[in-house]
Amino acid sequence: MLTIHATPGLAVAVEGDRVVALGPAGQLEQAYPQARVRQWQGVIGPGLLHRGPLPPAPSARERVHALLRLGATAAQPDQLADPVLRAAAHRNGLAVSDRSPVLEVGARADLAVFAADGSCVATVLAGRLVHRRA
Repeated sequence: MLTIHATPGLAVAVEGDRVVALGPAGQLEQAYPQARVRQWQGVIGPGLLHRGPLPPAPSARERVHALLRLGATAAQPDQLADPVLRAAAHRNGLAVSDRSPVLEVGARADLAVFAADGSCVATVLAGRLVHRRA
């Protein structure tokens, strides 16, 4: 399903796990009238690469989810050396990489929306909405 993640400044059209277009929301909505549109307040950009230890939590799944709440869409391999953590990351679609995610046409749709205070409003991994602030 084609989804447009739109903010006041930029919109990202996502189909499957890939970015298919970037631009102003109005232009993308005209180009893809069949798309589901998700409106977000904030600034949209590539997800973050988490560079330190994962936040503490009672389970591996909750530790990975804590990253998603921060807008992280990737974590460094050495932070996921524990097989249980790596499995939880894999199940959730978190990328394991030393490189920061990019937001460009054709790239994997790993993006986040951040509020003016820097807090994460929404996180999308491989085109799937995995976190949204209530």
